[in-house]
Amino acid sequence: MSTHTRIRKFNTRETYPEQDLDNDLCQAVVANDVVYLRGQIGQDLDSRESVGIGDVEVQTEKAMSNIAMLLEECGSSLEDIVKVVVYLTDIRYRETVYRVMGKWLTGVYPVSTGLVVEALARPEWLVEIDATAVISTEGGQTL
Repeated sequence: MSTHTRIRKFNTRETYPEQDLDNDLCQAVVANDVVYLRGQIGQDLDSRESVGIGDVEVQTEKAMSNIAMLLEECGSSLEDIVKVVVYLTDIRYRETVYRVMGKWLTGVYPVSTGLVVEALARPEWLVEIDATAVISTEGGQTL
C-alpha cells in the first residue's frame, strides 16, 4: 500500500485573498521516496509576501531558497533533484534565471524543461520553478 505525506498544507483563500478561490493544497508531497514540490516563486513561504518585485534575479534566488528549505523538510536535498521545470514570463529572463539556478544546482545534473508563459498566478511573479527530487541515503549515480 502506498503512503504519502503532505508538507506545509494551506488553503488558497489565505494565499490569494484577492482571488475567489477555496482550494486545499500543500507545498510538497512525499510519496514512495519521491518529493514533488509545488512550483516555487519569489514569495516568502511563512509570511506569503512577494519578494523581489520587478527583479527576476531576486525572485529566482527566493524560489531556489524555498526549494532547498522544502526539500530539507522532506528529508531530501538539492543534490537529490531529478527534474526541474522553469516557467518564465519573458524569454529575456532566461539567462539570469538559469545562471542563478545553476549556482544552486552545480554538479546535480537534473533533467530540465523551460517554458515561456503569458503570466503566473500573480502579476508580480516573473519566474516559477517546479522541482522533483528523490529521498536518497546513498547519493545519485552518474553513468
